[in-house]
Amino acid sequence: MTGRHCHSMGSMIRMLAFVARMQLYLWIILSFGSVVALWPIPRRITTGSTPLTLADSFAIDLTSIENTPRDLEDAVTRTMDYLRNDKLERLVVGRGPGDDISLASARALKKLVLSIQSRHNDSFDLFMSNYNQHVWNTGSTVDNGGHVKSIAEITALPLEERDESYQLVIRADGSDATLTASTCLGLLRGLTTFGQIWYQYGDWIYTTEAPFHILDEPKYKWRGLLLDTARNFFSVNDLKRTISAMELSKMNMFHWHIVDSQSFPLVLPEFPELAEYGAYSPTKRYSTEDFDEVIAYAAARGVDVLLEIDVPGHTAVIHKSHPEYVACFEASPWAKYAAEPPAGQLRLTEHKVILFVQDLFRAAISRLPGKYFSTGGDEINKNCYTEDPVVQYTLKRTGQTLDQAIAKFTNRTHQTLFDNGKIPVVWQEMILDHGDLGLKKETIVLVWVASSHAKKVAKTGHRIVHAPSNYFYLDCGQGPWIGNIPDGHSWCDPFKHWQRAYSFDPLADLTPSEAKLVLGGQQLLWTEQSDPLNLDSILWPRAAASAEIFWTGPDHPLGGPLNGTEAMPRLQDLRYRLVQRGIAAHALQPEYCAVRPYTCN
Repeated sequence: MTGRHCHSMGSMIRMLAFVARMQLYLWIILSFGSVVALWPIPRRITTGSTPLTLADSFAIDLTSIENTPRDLEDAVTRTMDYLRNDKLERLVVGRGPGDDISLASARALKKLVLSIQSRHNDSFDLFMSNYNQHVWNTGSTVDNGGHVKSIAEITALPLEERDESYQLVIRADGSDATLTASTCLGLLRGLTTFGQIWYQYGDWIYTTEAPFHILDEPKYKWRGLLLDTARNFFSVNDLKRTISAMELSKMNMFHWHIVDSQSFPLVLPEFPELAEYGAYSPTKRYSTEDFDEVIAYAAARGVDVLLEIDVPGHTAVIHKSHPEYVACFEASPWAKYAAEPPAGQLRLTEHKVILFVQDLFRAAISRLPGKYFSTGGDEINKNCYTEDPVVQYTLKRTGQTLDQAIAKFTNRTHQTLFDNGKIPVVWQEMILDHGDLGLKKETIVLVWVASSHAKKVAKTGHRIVHAPSNYFYLDCGQGPWIGNIPDGHSWCDPFKHWQRAYSFDPLADLTPSEAKLVLGGQQLLWTEQSDPLNLDSILWPRAAASAEIFWTGPDHPLGGPLNGTEAMPRLQDLRYRLVQRGIAAHALQPEYCAVRPYTCN
């Protein structure tokens, strides 16, 4: 074939590919183009094309809910504040409503009416099949004493008992909109959706997509974010700002990796010496008041706090106050004794250490309203114990192997949690790396090393939370933080952009019975190279990618699977709204692309 013919054939192939892309984009625009504002996308939604504004007198009506909980009232106040102050311009060329839309002649919505009513059934499939019917009873979920459970009270329940479902109806004629749920937590999720619908242009707060009919509930109960506050310290305001962003994305589990080998900033009245000697400075501690403030702030926003105190590894800092409890403290070279500096692990064979950890766990969980607590258990370094004379003496005296000692330590400390109504959460090594430790099946397992390991954990019958480093680690791809390696890289390269996270399949390679063990998933930020100055831009909007995976599930409400091409304009919208709310989320594309969806694909 001549060069001319090759060139012609190549041109034809490129032209056909271009036409195919244009057909795909046209299909996306026609199929999905009217719901660009919502993240995560509701599981069932219909919209129109009628402009609707908010009246100057717009109000959210709570009068049908007797004894309204304070945190629901506060959620309404926040929603009203966002509506007036987001001032988000629509992401179209010119940032206005559109040349053919007259807001002056649009109907105005004066009221959103909230109500609590019980559902006909507990099955979301049945719930969804009655989408166009009346699916709510008039009997509410108040108890015999007339008490409506608050957002915080529902958030503290076991995952399977939390009802986040809601129905939102906004009519095009300006008549009262309605938001109905069976719990205050469901109303909160609906208020979040309602707040994402509106834009501002001049003095107008408006939508171009009325009417709306939304019926929604999360596919998965666990939609989380881990933040490590031990490598670098983050203020209470940093944590609250992060939790506010989680609320906007309907995430519900804040995994607070609060201490590690580098620092122990948590002040516990029962163990004041841990923070006194273990915090970076007196100003880098979480007092009991700070801790309680974060917990309450999160609970009022539908976010449960999973506190983690990682044992027996990642505990070198305890040597500063209790040197007799820690093996191989700051041993050198550190890489032989730990995953990262400094080395140091609890002497798990010692009875007094087990008692210490049991008391430590009791002290930590006493301030936690939720049901879950992480004991870690990852990256136990055997060299540390092999060369520690105290551990070796006890192993030989008792005739135990190291794995048997790990089993004893873990089960005894976990029993303290069970005795106090808490459920342990562990990293995958506790199930896969030390033989059968005999952990109770209620124990939840975080799968982090690789997504392919979910299958191995599921085979053990434990419930799993997806946290795979090859999809969800937000710290990857920044280069090495260990010094003196100019050609180095981060261990989990490459950078995990949002489209990578969004491509994750929670049920990959799992059988139907194994799939039932999946609680959800979370993204994670280990902070060796993050601090308050880059926190927002490292997290957002990337962390929201998994929020939609685990809220909406694999199916787009308008047909077909979730699609990254369709999702981009909606994530753009979320990013710009986060910025309007004071969260320094990083840009996804030039604004040229943001206001011209699909042009830059």
